[in-house]
Amino acid sequence: MRLRPVLQLTSPRDRLLTVYGRRPVLEALADARLQVDKVLIADRARGPEVAEIERAARSRSVDVRRVPASEVTRLSRNGRQDQGVAADVVAPSMRSFEDFVPRGSTSTVLALDGITNPQNVGMILRTAVAAGVDGVVVPTSGVAALGPLVVKASAGMAFAAPILRARDAVGAVDALRSAHGYRIYGLDAGADRSLFDPVPFAERAAFVLGGEHAGIDVSVAALVDERVAIPLASGVDSLNVAVACGVLCFELVRRAVT
Repeated sequence: MRLRPVLQLTSPRDRLLTVYGRRPVLEALADARLQVDKVLIADRARGPEVAEIERAARSRSVDVRRVPASEVTRLSRNGRQDQGVAADVVAPSMRSFEDFVPRGSTSTVLALDGITNPQNVGMILRTAVAAGVDGVVVPTSGVAALGPLVVKASAGMAFAAPILRARDAVGAVDALRSAHGYRIYGLDAGADRSLFDPVPFAERAAFVLGGEHAGIDVSVAALVDERVAIPLASGVDSLNVAVACGVLCFELVRRAVT
Protein backbone atom coordinates (compact mmCIF):
# COMPACT_ATOMS: atom_id res chain seq x y z
CA MET A 1 0.00 0.00 0.00
CA ARG A 2 1.30 3.45 -0.92
CA LEU A 3 1.46 6.08 1.78
CA ARG A 4 -0.86 8.99 1.10
CA PRO A 5 0.87 12.39 0.87
CA VAL A 6 -1.78 14.09 3.01
CA LEU A 7 -0.47 17.13 4.85
CA GLN A 8 -2.98 19.89 5.39
CA LEU A 9 -1.73 23.45 5.81
CA THR A 10 -4.73 24.92 7.59
CA SER A 11 -3.46 28.31 8.76
CA PRO A 12 -0.86 30.94 7.79
CA ARG A 13 1.34 29.67 10.65
CA ASP A 14 1.72 26.36 8.77
CA ARG A 15 3.38 28.34 6.00
CA LEU A 16 5.96 30.19 8.09
CA LEU A 17 9.58 30.38 6.98
CA THR A 18 12.31 32.03 9.05
CA VAL A 19 14.76 34.70 7.90
CA TYR A 20 17.61 36.03 9.99
CA GLY A 21 20.14 38.83 9.83
CA ARG A 22 19.41 42.54 9.92
CA ARG A 23 19.40 43.26 6.19
CA PRO A 24 17.30 40.18 5.18
CA VAL A 25 14.72 40.93 7.88
CA LEU A 26 14.55 44.57 6.80
CA GLU A 27 14.09 43.48 3.17
CA ALA A 28 11.24 41.16 4.18
CA LEU A 29 9.54 44.02 6.04
CA ALA A 30 9.99 46.29 3.02
CA ASP A 31 8.30 43.80 0.67
CA ALA A 32 4.57 44.56 0.78
CA ARG A 33 3.83 41.18 -0.84
CA LEU A 34 5.11 39.33 2.22
CA GLN A 35 3.20 38.87 5.47
CA VAL A 36 5.63 39.03 8.39
CA ASP A 37 4.25 37.19 11.41
CA LYS A 38 6.70 38.39 14.05
CA VAL A 39 10.19 39.82 14.55
CA LEU A 40 12.50 38.81 17.39
CA ILE A 41 15.34 41.13 18.37
CA ALA A 42 17.99 40.24 20.95
CA ASP A 43 17.67 42.45 24.01
CA ARG A 44 21.20 43.81 23.61
CA ALA A 45 21.04 44.38 19.82
CA ARG A 46 21.48 48.06 18.95
CA GLY A 47 22.37 50.27 16.00
CA PRO A 48 20.74 52.14 13.09
CA GLU A 49 19.59 48.97 11.29
CA VAL A 50 17.95 47.61 14.43
CA ALA A 51 16.11 50.89 14.93
CA GLU A 52 15.04 50.83 11.28
CA ILE A 53 13.73 47.26 11.69
CA GLU A 54 11.69 48.29 14.71
CA ARG A 55 10.22 51.28 12.86
CA ALA A 56 9.42 49.22 9.73
CA ALA A 57 7.79 46.46 11.75
CA ARG A 58 5.64 48.82 13.78
CA SER A 59 4.57 50.72 10.65
CA ARG A 60 3.16 47.40 9.37
CA SER A 61 1.69 46.45 12.78
CA VAL A 62 4.05 43.48 13.00
CA ASP A 63 4.67 42.03 16.46
CA VAL A 64 8.20 42.99 17.61
CA ARG A 65 9.66 41.26 20.64
CA ARG A 66 12.83 42.04 22.57
CA VAL A 67 14.07 38.68 23.84
CA PRO A 68 17.28 37.04 25.12
CA ALA A 69 19.80 36.32 22.35
CA SER A 70 19.34 32.60 22.97
CA GLU A 71 15.69 32.86 21.89
CA VAL A 72 16.68 34.55 18.61
CA THR A 73 19.21 31.77 18.04
CA ARG A 74 16.58 29.15 18.75
CA LEU A 75 14.50 30.59 15.90
CA SER A 76 17.38 31.31 13.49
CA ARG A 77 19.41 28.15 14.28
CA ASN A 78 22.48 30.20 13.42
CA GLY A 79 23.68 32.30 16.34
CA ARG A 80 26.91 33.22 14.55
CA GLN A 81 25.18 34.97 11.67
CA ASP A 82 21.74 36.07 12.84
CA GLN A 83 23.06 39.46 14.13
CA GLY A 84 20.50 39.26 16.92
CA VAL A 85 17.50 39.49 14.59
CA ALA A 86 15.12 36.89 13.14
CA ALA A 87 11.61 36.94 11.70
CA ASP A 88 8.88 34.49 10.74
CA VAL A 89 7.43 35.22 7.30
CA VAL A 90 4.46 33.59 5.58
CA ALA A 91 5.36 31.85 2.30
CA PRO A 92 2.28 32.67 0.17
CA SER A 93 3.10 30.16 -2.58
CA MET A 94 3.46 27.19 -0.21
CA ARG A 95 0.53 24.79 -0.11
CA SER A 96 -0.40 21.25 0.68
CA PHE A 97 0.17 18.69 -2.05
CA GLU A 98 -3.48 17.76 -1.58
CA ASP A 99 -4.44 21.21 -2.88
CA PHE A 100 -2.33 20.91 -6.03
CA VAL A 101 -4.23 21.20 -9.31
CA PRO A 102 -2.19 21.16 -12.56
CA ARG A 103 -2.62 24.40 -14.51
CA GLY A 104 -3.39 22.62 -17.77
CA SER A 105 -2.34 19.82 -20.06
CA THR A 106 1.29 21.02 -19.99
CA SER A 107 2.90 21.03 -16.56
CA THR A 108 6.30 20.41 -14.99
CA VAL A 109 6.86 19.37 -11.38
CA LEU A 110 10.03 18.59 -9.43
CA ALA A 111 9.92 16.02 -6.62
CA LEU A 112 12.69 16.02 -4.00
CA ASP A 113 13.64 12.67 -2.51
CA GLY A 114 16.21 12.37 0.27
CA ILE A 115 17.94 15.72 -0.32
CA THR A 116 19.21 16.52 3.16
CA ASN A 117 21.50 19.50 2.55
CA PRO A 118 19.51 22.72 3.13
CA GLN A 119 21.76 24.64 0.75
CA ASN A 120 20.83 22.27 -2.07
CA VAL A 121 17.13 22.56 -1.26
CA GLY A 122 17.37 26.36 -1.21
CA MET A 123 19.21 26.53 -4.54
CA ILE A 124 16.69 24.14 -6.11
CA LEU A 125 13.82 26.36 -4.99
CA ARG A 126 15.52 29.43 -6.48
CA THR A 127 16.08 27.59 -9.76
CA ALA A 128 12.45 26.41 -9.81
CA VAL A 129 11.21 29.99 -9.52
CA ALA A 130 13.60 31.20 -12.23
CA ALA A 131 12.55 28.41 -14.61
CA GLY A 132 8.83 28.75 -13.92
CA VAL A 133 8.10 25.18 -12.87
CA ASP A 134 4.58 24.53 -11.61
CA GLY A 135 5.43 22.83 -8.35
CA VAL A 136 8.24 21.49 -6.17
CA VAL A 137 7.27 18.57 -3.93
CA VAL A 138 9.15 19.01 -0.64
CA PRO A 139 8.29 16.15 1.75
CA THR A 140 8.46 16.64 5.50
CA SER A 141 10.12 13.22 5.72
CA GLY A 142 13.60 12.59 4.31
CA VAL A 143 14.29 16.12 3.02
CA ALA A 144 15.99 19.05 4.77
CA ALA A 145 13.55 21.09 6.85
CA LEU A 146 12.32 24.32 5.28
CA GLY A 147 14.16 26.45 7.80
CA PRO A 148 16.29 29.59 7.73
CA LEU A 149 19.25 27.87 6.04
CA VAL A 150 17.02 26.93 3.09
CA VAL A 151 15.65 30.48 2.90
CA LYS A 152 19.17 31.93 2.98
CA ALA A 153 20.42 29.55 0.27
CA SER A 154 17.46 30.47 -1.92
CA ALA A 155 18.34 34.18 -1.56
CA GLY A 156 14.76 34.82 -0.50
CA MET A 157 13.17 32.96 -3.41
CA ALA A 158 11.78 30.28 -1.07
CA PHE A 159 8.90 32.69 -0.45
CA ALA A 160 8.02 32.74 -4.15
CA ALA A 161 8.63 29.05 -4.84
CA PRO A 162 5.57 26.88 -5.64
CA ILE A 163 6.29 24.51 -2.74
CA LEU A 164 4.01 21.48 -2.40
CA ARG A 165 4.21 20.01 1.08
CA ALA A 166 3.68 16.24 1.34
CA ARG A 167 4.44 13.76 4.09
CA ASP A 168 6.66 11.59 1.90
CA ALA A 169 8.01 11.41 -1.65
CA VAL A 170 6.52 7.99 -2.38
CA GLY A 171 2.93 9.06 -1.81
CA ALA A 172 3.34 12.32 -3.72
CA VAL A 173 5.01 10.71 -6.75
CA ASP A 174 2.41 7.95 -6.77
CA ALA A 175 -0.38 10.55 -6.73
CA LEU A 176 1.25 12.59 -9.52
CA ARG A 177 1.37 9.45 -11.64
CA SER A 178 -1.98 7.81 -10.88
CA ALA A 179 -4.24 10.74 -9.97
CA HIS A 180 -2.85 13.56 -12.12
CA GLY A 181 -1.51 11.71 -15.16
CA TYR A 182 2.14 12.73 -14.91
CA ARG A 183 4.90 10.66 -16.49
CA ILE A 184 7.63 10.22 -13.90
CA TYR A 185 11.25 10.79 -14.89
CA GLY A 186 14.17 10.03 -12.59
CA LEU A 187 17.41 11.98 -12.91
CA ASP A 188 20.07 9.26 -12.88
CA ALA A 189 23.69 9.59 -14.02
CA GLY A 190 23.66 5.94 -15.16
CA ALA A 191 20.58 6.20 -17.38
CA ASP A 192 20.73 5.36 -21.09
CA ARG A 193 18.63 8.31 -22.22
CA SER A 194 20.35 11.70 -22.35
CA LEU A 195 18.54 14.78 -21.10
CA PHE A 196 19.46 16.36 -24.42
CA ASP A 197 17.90 13.59 -26.51
CA PRO A 198 15.50 15.47 -28.83
CA VAL A 199 12.60 13.10 -28.09
CA PRO A 200 10.05 15.27 -26.21
CA PHE A 201 9.10 14.70 -22.62
CA ALA A 202 5.48 14.11 -21.70
CA GLU A 203 3.23 17.18 -21.52
CA ARG A 204 2.74 16.44 -17.84
CA ALA A 205 6.20 15.58 -16.58
CA ALA A 206 7.46 15.10 -13.02
CA PHE A 207 11.21 14.86 -12.45
CA VAL A 208 12.49 13.13 -9.31
CA LEU A 209 15.73 14.50 -7.86
CA GLY A 210 17.42 12.00 -5.55
CA GLY A 211 19.56 12.51 -2.47
CA GLU A 212 23.17 13.68 -2.45
CA HIS A 213 24.57 10.26 -1.58
CA ALA A 214 22.03 7.51 -2.17
CA GLY A 215 20.20 8.95 -5.17
CA ILE A 216 16.54 8.05 -5.68
CA ASP A 217 15.13 5.79 -2.97
CA VAL A 218 14.12 2.30 -4.12
CA SER A 219 10.48 2.80 -3.18
CA VAL A 220 10.31 5.97 -5.27
CA ALA A 221 12.39 4.40 -8.06
CA ALA A 222 9.71 1.74 -8.48
CA LEU A 223 7.34 4.50 -9.63
CA VAL A 224 9.73 6.02 -12.18
CA ASP A 225 8.64 5.53 -15.80
CA GLU A 226 11.93 6.55 -17.37
CA ARG A 227 15.42 7.50 -16.23
CA VAL A 228 17.32 10.41 -17.74
CA ALA A 229 21.02 11.30 -17.51
CA ILE A 230 23.04 14.48 -17.94
CA PRO A 231 26.02 13.49 -20.12
CA LEU A 232 29.31 13.98 -18.28
CA ALA A 233 32.92 13.96 -19.42
CA SER A 234 35.08 10.97 -18.53
CA GLY A 235 36.10 10.83 -14.87
CA VAL A 236 33.07 12.74 -13.51
CA ASP A 237 30.43 10.38 -12.18
CA SER A 238 27.77 12.85 -11.06
CA LEU A 239 26.85 16.49 -10.47
CA ASN A 240 25.73 18.21 -7.29
CA VAL A 241 21.93 17.77 -7.18
CA ALA A 242 21.25 21.52 -7.22
CA VAL A 243 23.55 21.97 -10.23
CA ALA A 244 21.85 19.03 -11.97
CA CYS A 245 18.47 20.64 -11.25
CA GLY A 246 19.66 23.85 -12.93
CA VAL A 247 20.78 21.97 -16.04
CA LEU A 248 17.47 20.08 -16.16
CA CYS A 249 15.23 23.10 -15.62
CA PHE A 250 16.87 25.27 -18.24
CA GLU A 251 16.95 22.48 -20.79
CA LEU A 252 13.18 22.34 -20.27
CA VAL A 253 12.99 26.13 -20.69
CA ARG A 254 15.04 25.88 -23.90
CA ARG A 255 12.67 23.25 -25.29
CA ALA A 256 9.66 25.39 -24.44
CA VAL A 257 10.93 28.46 -26.32
CA THR A 258 12.33 26.74 -29.44
